[in-house]
Amino acid sequence: MDNIFTMNDEFGPEKIVEIYVPDTSLQAYVVIDNVAAGPAIGGVRMAPDVTREECFRLARAMTLKNAMAGLAHGGAKAAIVADPHMNSDSKETLIRSFAHAMRDLIDYIPGPDMGTDEVCMAQIRDVTGRSVGLPRAIGGIPLDEIGATGYGLAVALEVAEQHLSFSLAEARVAIQGFGSVGQHAAINLANSGARIVAVADSRGARHAPCGFDLSALLTHKALGHSVTDFAEGVPISMSDLVAVPCDVWIPAARPDVITLQNVASMQTQVIIQGANIPISLDAESWLAGRGVTVIPDFVANAGGVICAAVEFHQGSERDALKTIKEKISNNVDEVLTLSIARSELPRRTALDIAQRRVREAMTFRKSW
Repeated sequence: MDNIFTMNDEFGPEKIVEIYVPDTSLQAYVVIDNVAAGPAIGGVRMAPDVTREECFRLARAMTLKNAMAGLAHGGAKAAIVADPHMNSDSKETLIRSFAHAMRDLIDYIPGPDMGTDEVCMAQIRDVTGRSVGLPRAIGGIPLDEIGATGYGLAVALEVAEQHLSFSLAEARVAIQGFGSVGQHAAINLANSGARIVAVADSRGARHAPCGFDLSALLTHKALGHSVTDFAEGVPISMSDLVAVPCDVWIPAARPDVITLQNVASMQTQVIIQGANIPISLDAESWLAGRGVTVIPDFVANAGGVICAAVEFHQGSERDALKTIKEKISNNVDEVLTLSIARSELPRRTALDIAQRRVREAMTFRKSW
């Protein structure tokens, strides 16, 4: 399969900005990939090992995601090279320094991402006048609080259940990345009868073949503990998590967790991508050859950016949840119907749809 993350193609990127502010040790990247449909929405990621390439790949994923969701927004991403667990005063200084440095990039609307939250977005808006995923107190719809992305994943699986040979009732689910996205996906899937049998966070992983007491596990995490310290199940390595026997496997953390080096150990029927770019294209092709359906990131995990767009256009939380359900349901149904009929990867089908929408939007813009 062609690599969709090739630099300087027909879609972009429009701008790649590298930021360095010696006084605050700020090192950051902003990639505005494509703004044909409107100003670009994309999260601000903070991690000590994030790179410019990762930022670009994530920006392209946002272009495709926003087009797939039919939003009046293009795709972008920002990345701050730093430890997100630093003390709050230091983090605020870094965030405000970042906001000051990118305040003139008016085609970019920042949102929360891994390592940043609604407080960070409030600080950015205070400097630039624009961001999404804001606290309720200043008119926002907090994406993490309502679990927009996790809710969208559950919606996607409900539709996939109608096309594939699996049932959410009693389905065994493994979640790599038990943060906000993973936890809200777990809550929504448990409401449909699924059992969460394996979870992982940044400190380790745990396996309970008969399923965790989800309420107890969520309380444990809310107290600031790792899944590795939970009383139920047994500790496992991250590599063992990939091999956990399950019906649904959800990557909901960093990119590139499933590659040709570990994909052969997977024992699942369906993979739904809660994270952006978590599986290599070669690995997706390998899985398809063995009957595993992979629902792509820019189709399945669009709940967060859909919610952000609704907030930006002054919609309500109810509007956001309704729009997430409508758009993700329609897109998953279209992608799976066509991919099954064509006997092709769902990603290839979804790429055709999203790229066609971006090209159409580009016909209405001219560069002078």
